[in-house]
Formats: sequence, structure tokens, C-alpha cells
Amino acid sequence: MASQLTVRDFFKRFPDDEACLTHIMQVRYGLKHDCRACGVEATFHRMSNRRAYACSHCGDHLYPTAGTIFENTRTPLQLWFYAIYLFVTTRHGVSGKELERSLGVTYKTAWRMGQQIRDLMTKADQFDMLQGHVELDEAYVGGHRPGKRGRGAAGKTIVMGLKERNGRIKAEVIPNVKMPTLRGVVLRNVEEGATVSTDELMSYGLLEGDGYKHGAVKHGAKEWAYYDYRHDALHHTNSVESFWRLFKKSVAGTHIHVSQKYMGRYLGEFTFRANHREMENAMFDLLIGAV
Repeated sequence: MASQLTVRDFFKRFPDDEACLTHIMQVRYGLKHDCRACGVEATFHRMSNRRAYACSHCGDHLYPTAGTIFENTRTPLQLWFYAIYLFVTTRHGVSGKELERSLGVTYKTAWRMGQQIRDLMTKADQFDMLQGHVELDEAYVGGHRPGKRGRGAAGKTIVMGLKERNGRIKAEVIPNVKMPTLRGVVLRNVEEGATVSTDELMSYGLLEGDGYKHGAVKHGAKEWAYYDYRHDALHHTNSVESFWRLFKKSVAGTHIHVSQKYMGRYLGEFTFRANHREMENAMFDLLIGAV
């Protein structure tokens, strides 16, 4: 198989619902494991009249899709798998209308599937405290409105990103850019002692008092990077700003608008892809394993 999962590879690997169900069973339980009912290590055989497997020793029924986004769905499993494939192979996200066209389902079904897959991506992106050198930057996401741009603009959702230099990224919706809010986000997500790069926003001013090595670039003075001899660190926020640039362009081009209510799900989708972009085929299997 090619290093990147192509459409041809996908349909060769998952030609029908049966192949998808078998894959879910193998990933979640294995076709041979200790039975939850009798405790015996047994082989589980596919039942012909339902989405279930039966223990060869005691006959206990095991439903691989129980407790997952596939439970009780009337949408074919192959369509679910293909939707997940679309989410992991895109850079700019998948809209509900695109899923509707690609899968041949109603828009209501496509929208629901997309939201459940975004929740799954957030769940699969296991959290560890960020460490080393971390860049922080808040952004304002929303449709165009006349008037002020940037900080203080009306009709925008405020989001904050935390990016390890050459590493992982975290992002979340925040209510404001006041010092207690930003400080709380940093304390929850960044290890004490890490080097932190921000812009000149005053709300970041107390980070050194919390044990961080803080450097601020002065964007207002056209300063984009500087070397700090105290920390032996090059301070800039280019990496996290690149993520926000991709995210904003994707929202505007693919989704047109994302409400504050659902913004966290879209952040989870984009941070999952950013954190696992080197995994290629394994990104798809990671999501199936997290169902």
C-alpha cells in the first residue's frame, strides 16, 4: 500500500460493511480474547442476522459498534468510514454539503455525521502538558462585519492557541483576553518552567511569576522575532500564527461561518490533524480505534 491512503486503497481495504464491522471488532476487541461472560479465551464468530459476534465457548453476544458513533446508525458503515477518510485526508476540513454530495445522504444526516466525527477527533487527540518552548496567541474568528478588526471586533469568537515549537498544538475557545483567563489556560496546558513566546498583550505579563521563561515580541513596533540571551531562545509566534492562518482560511473557504457554540469541535478537528499529520495511514486507524 502507498504511504498515503488513496481512494483506491480505501475501497480495496473496506469494500463493504462487512469489512468495516470486522475492522471495528479487531481494533476494539480482537477476534480472539477473554470473553466478558465466561472468562475463557475464545474465538468470536460473526453472527449472520445482526451486527454482533458470538463467543465460541459460551455463545455470549458481543456488539462491536455498541457505545460508539456507529451504534444504532442506519447509515452504512462503509459510508461512515469514507466520511472519516475524507476528514483525515483534507487540510481545509469537510463541510456538511460536501458530505451530503459525497455520501449521497441528506444534509441533516451529513451534518450530524460531521459533528460526531469532530467529537471523535477531539477524543482521540490525547492530552499531555505542553513543554519545551511554547508559542501562545489568541485569535478572533467570525464572518466579516463593518467596523473594528482584530481585538475588540464585534461578532467574533475568541480562540487561544498554544503551540510547542516543532511539536503539538492545543486550541480552545475563551470568553475574553483578560489576564486571569489567559493565565488559567496557560497553567492548565503548559508545564511550569517552559519557555513561552507571546505578543505584547499586557494580559501575558505575569507569566514569569508563575515559573515560565517569558518573551514578548512587539508586533506593534514591527518586531516579529528576537533572540533572548536570558533564556537562550528565539522568541516569535510564527508557528501558532500559521495554524490560525490555515484555520481562518479554511473556515471562510469551506464552512463560510462557524458559530461559537460549535467552534470547539472545529478546533478539535484541526488540532488533531496538525498533531498527527506525520502519521498518514495511521491517522485513520487511530480514529477508528477511538470510536
